[in-house]
Parts: sequence; C-alpha cells; structure tokens
Amino acid sequence: MQNYLIKEELSSLDPDIHSLIDIEAERQYRRLIMIPSESTAPMAVRQVLASSFTNIYAEGYPRPETRTMSQDEIMDYDYQLGTYRRYSDPRYYKGVEYVDMVEAMAKRRCAELFADNGYEAEDLYVNVQALSGAPANNAVYSAFLRPGDAILGMDLLHGGHLSHGSPVNRSGINYQAFHYKVNPETERIDFDLLEKLAEMCNPKIIVAGYSSYPWIPDWKRFREIADRVGALLLADISHIAGLIAAKTVDSPIGYAHIVTFTTHKTLCGPRGAVIITLDKDSGDKIDKAVFPGEQGGPHINSIAAMAL
Repeated sequence: MQNYLIKEELSSLDPDIHSLIDIEAERQYRRLIMIPSESTAPMAVRQVLASSFTNIYAEGYPRPETRTMSQDEIMDYDYQLGTYRRYSDPRYYKGVEYVDMVEAMAKRRCAELFADNGYEAEDLYVNVQALSGAPANNAVYSAFLRPGDAILGMDLLHGGHLSHGSPVNRSGINYQAFHYKVNPETERIDFDLLEKLAEMCNPKIIVAGYSSYPWIPDWKRFREIADRVGALLLADISHIAGLIAAKTVDSPIGYAHIVTFTTHKTLCGPRGAVIITLDKDSGDKIDKAVFPGEQGGPHINSIAAMAL
C-alpha cells in the first residue's frame, strides 16, 4: 500500500493509460491544429497540476484582508501561519493554511496583471475558483439574475459562445436570451442596431466578448448602451485575455461591470477561469454564486498553476 501511494509510477500501475498519454504528447508535438480554445501549457504549469494540493478539499475562500496584501506580505509565513492558527479562516475545513496563501497569491497576481485604465490592483475583486469559462459566466448570471430575466449576447453562429444565451445551454434555458449579429456586409457589429435591440428587449445583462469574432469590442460603446438600458455589461475576454494582459489591445476594466475569462487559451495556463469586478457588493455576490452556488470547492492545483 505504501508503494502504491508514494512510489508506484503510472507506467507500472496502468500501462494502457500511460501509453495513451505518451501518444497524445506525440500527437501534439507533431501536428498543428489551430483550435482557438486550446493552447500549450508550459512544463511548470503541468508540474503544478500534479502537486499534492490535489488531495485538499478547500471549500470557501481565503481571509478577505489578503485581497489587498502585496505578494511579499502573502508569502510572509510567520504572519500568515500565525494569523491562521489564531483566527482560522472562512474555509469549511482545516488544513488549508497553505491553500490560502496559494489562492491569495493567484488573486493578487491576477489583479496586478489586469489592473488598467486608471485602476490599481487594490481596486479589483478577483475570483479564481470557477472551473472553466462557462461555469464562470453562469455564476455571473446566478449572482445577478432571476430565472426568466433577459440577457443579450452575440448569436452563436455569428461568433458568440454557448454560455452567452444559446438555447442548448442553461444560459438560454434558464433566461430569456436575445442575440445580436454582425452586419453581413461589413462583418462587424452594428452598434446602432445593437442599441435598438437592447432598448427593445431590456436585458439585465449584455454580454460582449466572443469565440470567433476577429475584432476587439468597443468597450466604451458597449458600456454606453448598457447604461442607456440599465443593464450590467459582462465582458467575456476568454479568447483575448493574453493580448489584454500584454497591453496590446484595449482592456474592458473600468468599462465592463464584470469581466470573465479562461486561463487556458492565450494565457497558456491551466484549465480554469477568472471573474473580476470593481464593486465590493458585486464581488461578494459573485463569490457566493461560485461557491457554494456553482461548485463544491476549488481545484487548488489549477489555482496554484494560475499563480505562475
């Protein structure tokens, strides 16, 4: 039993699965298949995904005050462990003192990376627990909508995403979904037409951000339309998050009420997702919608890999 837990390699325990992993690694090395939702995670990310944090079930969140701590403060073991042992934390279980530091570090680094348009890292409320992009978007809907409320997103066939109100996704099943499209002549969004559609359907949330639309959204125009109809603006930047982090395209921070993105596309990270807002009350609602509303607990290995 000791050998099974500590020493046995996959190749001896299950040579079939080990063989399939090797074959898949070879396929990825030799073939270029340009799927926009896929990327290549660095070796360091894959090493973290196999860490001992996979044994931890960390329901809940780190202490709120860690949100504004610097990276050096988060990594101050004496302070963090002393505080944990004296006051505990909001988690459901014990044994998560190092999980708290990992998640706090991931959130802080994310805030520092995506702070833009005059906002500092301390202004951002970050959730890194969503398991992927669709659960992140659906957590936002759960936080701010009631079943049957209207949402407005891009039509799937014009470049949108399943979680932007597609009738086969729960975003289109639980909510009244309306869709805008691209102009067939310009192949771009007609914002005047989008504004008229928003005035007609009066959505609670407007979704900007796409799977296969090749232009960067006009975040300012989207926010003007959202304000005009009293809607929240959700920017799903999953496919361009890396470009935004690199400051090569305009960021929606400060324009969108909520920003979501995955970490495994242009960021080349682990499977996971991030939700950002600038409002504390909205941040609290999002946290509750992700846990306990959306899932039973975070994937700590993925969060640790995000921190890279």
